[in-house]
Amino acid sequence: MQRREFIMLLGGASVAWPLAARAQQPDRIRRIGVLLGLAEDDPEAKALLSEFTQGLSERGWVEGRNLRMDVRWAGSSTDLMHTFAKELVDLQPDVILANTTPVTAALKRETQTIRIVFTIVSDPVGSGFVENLAHPVGNLTGFMYQDASMVGKLLELLTEIAPKVKRAALMFNPDTAPYMESYYVPAFEAAALTLKVAPILAPVHNDVEIEAVIGSLARAPGAASSEHPINLY
Repeated sequence: MQRREFIMLLGGASVAWPLAARAQQPDRIRRIGVLLGLAEDDPEAKALLSEFTQGLSERGWVEGRNLRMDVRWAGSSTDLMHTFAKELVDLQPDVILANTTPVTAALKRETQTIRIVFTIVSDPVGSGFVENLAHPVGNLTGFMYQDASMVGKLLELLTEIAPKVKRAALMFNPDTAPYMESYYVPAFEAAALTLKVAPILAPVHNDVEIEAVIGSLARAPGAASSEHPINLY
């Protein structure tokens, strides 16, 4: 996802601050937990958090005055996501901001009462976060990343750029994106059939496996891989 798109989602999350919290006594300091599937030493990630903080400030929520923010950076580690999810829930914040599907899943396992606003989630219904998109119900609400049909569009664009492509691989990490096969793969395979391209599923778990898959594709004639689907959260 591009930086500007992510900033818009984080800013939107500040708008989604629960109305019940706003209705409480004005002199009470609210507490918000933030769990990010981003690395703390990533300059862009820090810029994104700064944009979110600014969005809250513009709406009257200022850290140190009427707001306390507890931030956890999990990077791509699912173990840290689970650890930090429990830590944040134990702090009993008024609301928690989550980004990415595995982060949201980790938080959902820890609480069914604390409000959670999620961003960068591809399939909130299929992942069990909400019952439907129109009326989420429960303690989770947020922003859907993109429709599954976009994967088919990406493949279509790929064949327009490289008409000789006959095989295309969809690369993803099943540990952090378990929804890929049920949500994106059907659209990918349907588009591949229409475009007369052989679809290849390439689950990977680490850098070594990524390099191996790319190397294998590079050696095969008429093959291509899409870098975008590996970033579907």
